[in-house]
Amino acid sequence: MIEIGKTQDLVIDHISKIGPYLADPAKPEKTILLPGKETPENAKAGDTVKAFVYRDSSDRPIATLRHPKIELGEIRPLKVVAVTKIGAFMDWGLEKDLFLPFHEQTASVQVGRDYLVYLYLDKTGRLCATMKVYNELKSESPYHVGDWVEGYVYQINPELGAFLAVDNQYHGLIPRKEMNEEIHCGQRIKARVSELRKRDGKMTLSPNKQSYKSISKDARHLYSRLTAAGGALPFNDKTPPAVIKKEFDMSKAAFKRAIGHLLRERKIVLTPGGMKSTKTGK
Repeated sequence: MIEIGKTQDLVIDHISKIGPYLADPAKPEKTILLPGKETPENAKAGDTVKAFVYRDSSDRPIATLRHPKIELGEIRPLKVVAVTKIGAFMDWGLEKDLFLPFHEQTASVQVGRDYLVYLYLDKTGRLCATMKVYNELKSESPYHVGDWVEGYVYQINPELGAFLAVDNQYHGLIPRKEMNEEIHCGQRIKARVSELRKRDGKMTLSPNKQSYKSISKDARHLYSRLTAAGGALPFNDKTPPAVIKKEFDMSKAAFKRAIGHLLRERKIVLTPGGMKSTKTGK
């Protein structure tokens, strides 16, 4: 059986003026065209070729000897080459660009950017891309806490954080509190595994260095600012993340860790309006 969206071994049934017609050796009664410009040199009936099968601009099954960047059931990053009124089109290495419908996008896409997609067959049998890859990912990975991994962001939930497909196949999440910089869909990110969820093995990730390695640096920076300001600053653990990022160039989580470090060393006290150095605040 000839499969749409797959590379497969097919046999040249006969050669016409417009190109060879290929068939599945097990079911030779059905043939599809391999365009003449792709005909192998000295090709003859009975030869076996490795061909990818898709649908042409007229929605007819057609074969190609080109190797696409993605096949049916795979997850790969592809570049957007056009955005139209009906959806986006992606470069997958073939003459006819791959369609990404609007309803299969998890965010607005931009021409020139890569986005992680899954290749599927729609109800009409056409090959399409979707950014909704969550259900296609696996939970249990070979990674451990502390390992550094890489993955593409395929969706961002304002309440939960950024969802990553690690190695294009495993579940990963950067919690909202760890998103200390602007992260967008399609971005490739290197992150550290901070937790493996006990109930399902999914990875919780952090794009930041291990907390204990950055506490002293952040704490020193914060205390230096406090000293330079005369021992008092109008910021505490209630300060909005955006303000902290602007003032100290650190995430809210890093800021709170730095505060905790200074509190344990009894170098500061928190007040309703901010913080004070214990040298001048008492």
